[in-house]
Amino acid sequence: MAQLAALVLLPLLLGCGLCAFLGRRPVVSRHAPAVVAGAVTATVLGLLLHLAPQVFQGQVLLAHADWVPAIGLNIGLRLDGLAWLFAALISAIGLLVILYAAFYLHADDPPGKFFSLLMLFMAAMLGIALSDNLLLLVVFWELTSISSFLLVGYWSHKDEARRGARMALAVTGGGGLALLAGVIVLGQITGSYELSQILDQGALVQADPRYPLALGLILLGCFTKSAQLPFHFWLPQAMAAPTPVSAYLHSATMVKAGLFLLMRLYPVMGGAELFETLVASIGLLTMVFAAFVAIFKHDLKGLLAYSTVSHLGFITFMIGLSTPMSAVVAVFHILNHASFKAALFMTAGIVDHEVGSRDMRRLGGLFALMPWVGSLAMVASAAMAGLPPFNGFISKEMMLEQALLADFWGTQSWLIPVLATLGGLCSAAYSLRLVHDSFFNGPARDWPHAHPHEPPWGMKAPVLLLASICLAVGLAPMLIAGPLVQLAASAMLGAPAPAFGLALWHGLNLPLLMSALAVLGGALLYAGLQKGAWLHRYQARSFSGKQVFEAGVDGLIALAGRWTAWLENGSLQRYIAWMLMFVIALAAWPLLTAEGLAAGERSLMPAPPLALLLWLLLLAMGLGLLRLQRQRFVAVILTGGIGLLCSLSFLALSAPDLALTQLAVDVVSTALLLMGLALLPQSSPVESSRARRGRDALIALAGGAGVAWLCWLVLTRDHASISWYFLQNAVSLGGGTNAVNVILVDFRGYDTFGEITVLGIAAVGVLALLDGLRVHRPGADAAGRPWSYAREPLMLKVVARLVLPLALLVSAYIFWRGHNLPGGGFIAGLVTGVALVLQYMANGQQRAEALMQAQGGRRFVRWIGLGLAIAWATGVGAFLFGKPFLTSAFGHPVLPLLGELPLATAALFDLGVYITVVGATMLMLSVLGSASKEGSRA
Repeated sequence: MAQLAALVLLPLLLGCGLCAFLGRRPVVSRHAPAVVAGAVTATVLGLLLHLAPQVFQGQVLLAHADWVPAIGLNIGLRLDGLAWLFAALISAIGLLVILYAAFYLHADDPPGKFFSLLMLFMAAMLGIALSDNLLLLVVFWELTSISSFLLVGYWSHKDEARRGARMALAVTGGGGLALLAGVIVLGQITGSYELSQILDQGALVQADPRYPLALGLILLGCFTKSAQLPFHFWLPQAMAAPTPVSAYLHSATMVKAGLFLLMRLYPVMGGAELFETLVASIGLLTMVFAAFVAIFKHDLKGLLAYSTVSHLGFITFMIGLSTPMSAVVAVFHILNHASFKAALFMTAGIVDHEVGSRDMRRLGGLFALMPWVGSLAMVASAAMAGLPPFNGFISKEMMLEQALLADFWGTQSWLIPVLATLGGLCSAAYSLRLVHDSFFNGPARDWPHAHPHEPPWGMKAPVLLLASICLAVGLAPMLIAGPLVQLAASAMLGAPAPAFGLALWHGLNLPLLMSALAVLGGALLYAGLQKGAWLHRYQARSFSGKQVFEAGVDGLIALAGRWTAWLENGSLQRYIAWMLMFVIALAAWPLLTAEGLAAGERSLMPAPPLALLLWLLLLAMGLGLLRLQRQRFVAVILTGGIGLLCSLSFLALSAPDLALTQLAVDVVSTALLLMGLALLPQSSPVESSRARRGRDALIALAGGAGVAWLCWLVLTRDHASISWYFLQNAVSLGGGTNAVNVILVDFRGYDTFGEITVLGIAAVGVLALLDGLRVHRPGADAAGRPWSYAREPLMLKVVARLVLPLALLVSAYIFWRGHNLPGGGFIAGLVTGVALVLQYMANGQQRAEALMQAQGGRRFVRWIGLGLAIAWATGVGAFLFGKPFLTSAFGHPVLPLLGELPLATAALFDLGVYITVVGATMLMLSVLGSASKEGSRA
């Protein structure tokens, strides 16, 4: 478990965190983040090599830890041949990209930001490759969308970078949602989300009537991620990213994620006629279409982007075919494409770095100035075009052989090898254009950088290594790539791969003739297009997928604007009225039946006089609030009184925890509301017409009566309660006798963690909204009576000084007893907050914050962060013992003098709750107080 987890956690935590930290330290060398990123990546690669002997022996390494088992989301990791192949590509290409980027980045580019984002992206890709749980895979899948969005938009000052990042996130993120739905359907069919249990259930899945739905949703996720038609358009727009990012995304990572998932789920989803028709057809059409478009792209990276789309279509085409040999071809070409495409993107980056332009109409004659770069570009381009003796030639010839055997189009299947040959022809044409237009094709033109030269070896060495791999694999394919291809293809098929031979020469046969025709036709096509420099004058005028996407987005925004203009007129009353009417209608729907409107037959308990008195007081205060609502101060006091009566009701119903919480919340919220209202006039004017007030009265009556009747229907019916489970297991599973607190910090601790997170966000939101706001304090009230800003009363100061330590002692007592008696971190935090509010009232904000060294309230933000961190760390600590998130441990050690001492790790979680509550309360108090720091004005 530890070794597999380390493959993901090293870049996710150590790499990402250290790179970000070093990037913020100006005294540290600019190369420090690159060194850390390289060291972490080399460690990951070394760990993979350490595990390689077990994987190559056919073992499948598994690791499992419960996370959220109730919904099937667990931390499951799997390392087999396919996962090892992709993980090795991610880390090996990543290491070369890091070396290249260290020399590529400009002095103005923040290296800490770049390498920390690169580490985050690498961790997400490794998570996809190693996930054994499909829901966990979807989590990492969406993390790649987010991290790639940040990487593509790295140069955020450029409009094209921001637009490309948004488009990539919209397309791949939307596809991720479809994938999630497909995974859920697949899990419902198989009864599990664990790949180890799913991969041998292909017959069950394909016989299920829900198979087409699951397949369609999963393919939607894969096609959007791997830029297949009609979702290809986002990938060329992502070229606004720095070149190292483009090289990494296009060769070994993000765009290969969709292919990886198709391969991973092939034993379950593949082999069926529907799968072959859809996947192979889309792959073949994408291969030909993108290859043709690439010829006409003038930007070096634009040409390479469309060539990537084409080669992804090549691999998708091979995955879709139902023959085992096509799986071998798909795996082999993934390796080949990673080597030559990374080399070519790095070459494009070098040209851009040295010349200042990627426009091939302005390039030309660079070979004389950069012979090393030109030679390496020719080697990689020859591999991309499928020329011997390079690796791309072998996989292209194998693809053509499989195309001859394919018959998924029935009587029209003769088109399949024709289109495959056409794709190879276009590939040869754009590869020839890349080399000829960039490094030859006449003398030098008007370059932005007048004197380009060979780049430093830090940029050239990765390209040299990758180009050498293209040649070496072409000359000795079985020796270098054969074992890995066999291993990964067997893992993809879920069965031993067929016998195969990788070689440059298989004799004179039809695939060789098709390959020769493709190369010759590509050369002739390029020569014809280049005649008279027609290709350089070509301007695209066709309707593109990008234009369709942008038109769709613009249409949605315009539609949203019209709806917003109709619904949102600036009236909060109208918004609330619409919301309440919708909720009332939705809730009333199931009650409009005879059975729903009838009360139950449960015997009723007599109402004691005290309860009747409380209800009368509640009714009186509610009516008073309705009558005096425009007097803001009186309205807040009456609201606080209603909260106090509610706490007494909880106490009468044997819910002391709820009563204490309600009471403390009531006091704190009343104080905060009064501070907020101090910034507003004492009375609110009459703004609503009589008709609107009538409408509001009807909505209020309908909502109140509906809730009351719904409660009555529930209380008068017998129902099966789940409270018995918590009462019986509070001690045995949670280590506490206070079932309410055990529920909050153990059984439903995840809910509590979410609630304190929301509380912290709300407090920080108040800071963001009101920070810097200053309201002039009035010199007199509405009646002309002058306001007094005299010093705080001495008696209040003395009382506050005495109350604070007492309140802190009470807070500690409530905190420590909470697991066994009424109390806990939330109530204790509110009690502490009340005591500190009193200090503000007694000493004034400036003096109180000086005593607490609050730094204008900024310290309270750190308190919130500390509380959330403690709560999170407590939950994550359970993973170290193989337990689900927030599983608590407890014991009763006997200590000298103290005797038996009940201890539980839930107390640490409760401490995080306590600190977060205090920090949020004080932050809101500080911000509201700061808003009225201006001097008085008459």
